[in-house]
Parts: sequence; structure tokens; C-alpha cells
Amino acid sequence: MRIGIEAQRIFRPKKHGMDMVALELIKNLQEIDTVNEYFIFVQPDTDDKVITPTANFQIIPLKKSPYPVWEQYHLRRAVKKYKLDMLHCTSNTAPVNLKVPLLITLHDIIYLEKMMLNQGTWYQKMGSVYRRWNVPLVAKYARYLFTVSRYEQERIIQHFGFDEDKVKVVYNGVRSHFKVMDKVAANQKRQEYGLPAEYMLFLGNTDPKKNLSGMMKALKMLHEQNESGIPTLVMPDFGKEHLSELLASINAEFLMEKIHLTGYVPNEDLPAIYNCATLFLYPSLRESFGLPILEAMACACPVITSNTSSMPEISGEGACLIDPFKPEELADAIYKLLNDMNLCVRLIEAGKKRVPLFSYRKAAETALEHYQMIYRQQA
Repeated sequence: MRIGIEAQRIFRPKKHGMDMVALELIKNLQEIDTVNEYFIFVQPDTDDKVITPTANFQIIPLKKSPYPVWEQYHLRRAVKKYKLDMLHCTSNTAPVNLKVPLLITLHDIIYLEKMMLNQGTWYQKMGSVYRRWNVPLVAKYARYLFTVSRYEQERIIQHFGFDEDKVKVVYNGVRSHFKVMDKVAANQKRQEYGLPAEYMLFLGNTDPKKNLSGMMKALKMLHEQNESGIPTLVMPDFGKEHLSELLASINAEFLMEKIHLTGYVPNEDLPAIYNCATLFLYPSLRESFGLPILEAMACACPVITSNTSSMPEISGEGACLIDPFKPEELADAIYKLLNDMNLCVRLIEAGKKRVPLFSYRKAAETALEHYQMIYRQQA
């Protein structure tokens, strides 16, 4: 088989969830399949050593260009040039009207839901416009759709009216470096980032679904109710201007002195940041999976997350669940965990049991099975 995999953004230096999932899929396929030919299509960027070509895996940079142009023009031409038997697009969208079978990893359809329309930054809105145009077109003629949770599978089937046989659940996994670390090594990394000995961790961005506003309201409540205050909140990849505007809008400017903005933290450094955190806060309004939940669990960090969408499915008994639309529930949960070590230990132990249930090796094996099914269907 000649299999094409779209992995446009895996060379960018500041990788996020979908980029890491695509990268792990490819690395695990390299380990389990030395027979079929793979063509990995990427956008040129600076982090070009994250994956190494092998005898049957070619890494092919296509001309650097805006995402829609890269996908609809350059990727489409590459499919024809390399005479592919199929194409696997890993990040929701795909070229329209392809002449070869298509498999898409459809992480979510959040951008098609009314509650999330017209929210976020200009860049995020433009991305949503492209996905709202593209996904309904390509999803219909894709041979299979992979998605990352049973919750999202139900949402996709309900939205498009597809048969369950077309939409397969392929869970994400946890990269092996997310684990309990040597305390000395973890603390050394903590100090390199200038972090205090005690802090809570929040990973997210300015996307409204990450619920930064609700979390700040919860911290305001908690700070006002407790004379001793709250631990520092560490927030990678946030700008001070955006945060200042948000805090001003809820009359909580005083919280700025309790927040540490690290800037982007490379994936390789995140395990140490999790290991040293007192709590991990993930109060999203809507997620298709919630990879940081598992990462925190793998690093033995107690987790507070939401009782909505996929998050209970992923966290199981390993997290304290709250209603993300009620900041007072998040405030209560933070206070409870900060003052109940036995509860934290129970969550950590339950989290350790959840992590092995999710595996990138299993995801790669499932992908290979479906490549083979597509190939047989063409014969």
C-alpha cells in the first residue's frame, strides 16, 4: 500500500494537542509497519528533527503556505504525484473532491455547534470559518472517520446522521515521558521557570471553551473567602494583556499578583511542571478528549475537571468533577483538595489506573487495520 498521512503542523516549534497526536501516530506506525510505503506531508518549519525518515517512511515538506492553500492545493497535488492508494488527514479537515479513499481523524465538531460560534480571537474565528465550510463536505465522502471519544462519536453521528460503522473511536494516548519524575530533577526544572514551591497549574488558551473567565471568577471567590489566600496559578502560553483585560472585566485585578505567566512551555518540559504542581485545573466547557487530564494523572498531580462532554469519560474516578458553568463549584473543589490530602491521594491512585487504558500503540494498530480494510475494499 502507498499511504499518505497529512501531518502539516508537526514541524512547528509550538506544538499543541493535535500536532502531538499526529506525531505519535506516525512514530508508532513506524514501529509496527515496515512493509507498506508511507508518505508524510508536512509544512516546512524549524522543528524538523522531531521525526526521522525510515526505509518505508518518507517525510515530504510541501510549499509553505496558509493552511487552506497548503491543504486544498499543494496536498491535493501531492496525492496525485505520489500515486497514493489512500490519504489519512489527521486534523479535522481535508482536500475536497479527492480521487482516492480518504480517512479523517475528526477530533471534534465544536466549531459546528451554536454555543461556540463566533467566539475567540480573529485567528480562531477564521479557522472555524474554514472548518465549518470544509468538514461537512469531506466528512460525507470519507471512507472512515476516527474520533477520540465515545462522546464525540455520538455528537458526530447525531449531527451528520452517519452510521456507527463509519465513525470509529480511537482514543489518544499519553507520551512515555509523562510520568512521576525524580523530585530533584523536577524541582530543578521548576526553578528554571522561576516557579514557587506551591502552585496550581492551568493549561489552555484564549479559546472561550477553555473557560478562563469562569476559572478567574472561581479564584476571585476563593481568594475573598480565605484569609490565607490561594497558591500561585501557573499559566503557560498566555499574554499579560489579554489576562489583564479579563481580570478588569470581573473586578479582580488583584489576582494578577497570584498568577505566573511562563510563556510557552515545550512538551518535553511539561512533565516536570505537572510533577511539581499541587493541583491541575481543567474546567473546560467542552472537550472532545482532554489530553492534559491524562498527562497530569501520569505525573501524579490531582486533577479538577468538568462534568461535561468527554471529560468524565476520560477521567473516570481519577478526577474531581465540577460544573464548569458554576464558578462556585470550582472554588469549592480547589479549597477541598488543598485541605484534604487523603482525597488527593485517592484521586492520584485512581488516575494511575486510568492512564494505561489509553495507548498510542493501540491507536496506530487501529489505523493500520483500517488502512488494510480500505485497500481490500478497492481490490
